[in-house]
Amino acid sequence: MNVDVILGLQWGDEGKGKVVDVLTPNYDIVARFQGGPNAGHTLEFENQKYVLRSIPSGIFQQGKINIIGNGVVLDPALFKAEVEALEESGHPLTDRLFISKKAHLILPTHRLLDAAMEQSKGDSKIGTTGKGIGPTYTDKVGRNGLRVGDLFHNFEEKYKKATARHIEMLAQYDFEYDLEEIEAEWFAGVEKLKTFNIIDSENYINKSLVTGKVLAEGAQGSMLDIDFGSYPFVTSSNTICAGACTGLGIAPSKIGDVFGIFKAYCTRVGSGPFPTELFDEDGQQMRDVGREYGSVTGRPRRCGWIDLVALRYTVMINGVTKLVMMKSDVLDAFETIKACVAYNINGEETEDMPYDITENIEPVLVELPGWKTDMTKMQSEDEFPEEFNNYLSFLEEELGVPIAIVSVGPNRAQTIIR
Repeated sequence: MNVDVILGLQWGDEGKGKVVDVLTPNYDIVARFQGGPNAGHTLEFENQKYVLRSIPSGIFQQGKINIIGNGVVLDPALFKAEVEALEESGHPLTDRLFISKKAHLILPTHRLLDAAMEQSKGDSKIGTTGKGIGPTYTDKVGRNGLRVGDLFHNFEEKYKKATARHIEMLAQYDFEYDLEEIEAEWFAGVEKLKTFNIIDSENYINKSLVTGKVLAEGAQGSMLDIDFGSYPFVTSSNTICAGACTGLGIAPSKIGDVFGIFKAYCTRVGSGPFPTELFDEDGQQMRDVGREYGSVTGRPRRCGWIDLVALRYTVMINGVTKLVMMKSDVLDAFETIKACVAYNINGEETEDMPYDITENIEPVLVELPGWKTDMTKMQSEDEFPEEFNNYLSFLEEELGVPIAIVSVGPNRAQTIIR
């Protein structure tokens, strides 16, 4: 069996959680391969709304194993809160959630360092969520990190050494903090973490491929990839398909379908370039209708027209085989739909993603007629209006990949497979 991969093609917040939940019945295992609790996957079904931070989005389907892979960074305190919220809503976890021994731990001092470094940047802030993601990945690459498996191997000594090093670093900043308070919460989370199955996930996944099907779930989006995103306004991990290999221990030859998720328009949270961003009523309408506010942070998302230069680029580097278009219904009331098909950079037009998109870029926009139809109640593609079908055909021609799934609302049931 192969591992299918599902990931975001824009700047995150594309709606990956909902699609993972919809596709999970077709798989035996859902495995998260990178990122941390700064990513919130929102799912809605049976009149309930759930926000997942570290736990894979297949957790609501009975009889399925969910794995937090080695490429993930995990905060025990936030993990404990997430687990308890799900357990209170009637979803048992201990028999269906496994955790990789090689996943790195976000320490309390990582969160403090994150906040201190962001504060010191002033107007040059990256827009971090302050969850300690960057410092944890920095320690991982610098070979100073602590992993989940370390909890069972002389952990107290390792923890004290790492914390002492971080306190020395914090002394460089004008930053006040209370470590003792957040440590108590963190160690309570460690005890909760220990009640779960902690495994050599790479062995488990590869042995499972003999008879089972695996879906690898990414966090954030491809334009936030540490190597190929809009650097330095990116996350600290590889969000693209290659990250599923390193984040789960699977060979490239084992990758099957790659589901690339995008919105019918485009959003971004925090700082960084955004060539198609709208500052007018259209942008505000997208934000309001699409409820474009961070599921973890509550921050309003920046909104704009779909960027096909960026999408062609992320389709290419991910090897996308099937596209999934989310939030089509957000554009239901628009008279005209616009799409960026090229960039004008200092008078020269290009369809390729340039090295830097921070300045002197004008989006080249084309206009298409809107469908002016409420699509939220539709249950099959036979009901799609002609203008919407034309929009789908336009996107498929521009991107060279079929759109296999269309979402017409936030609920699990509002998902149309073509």
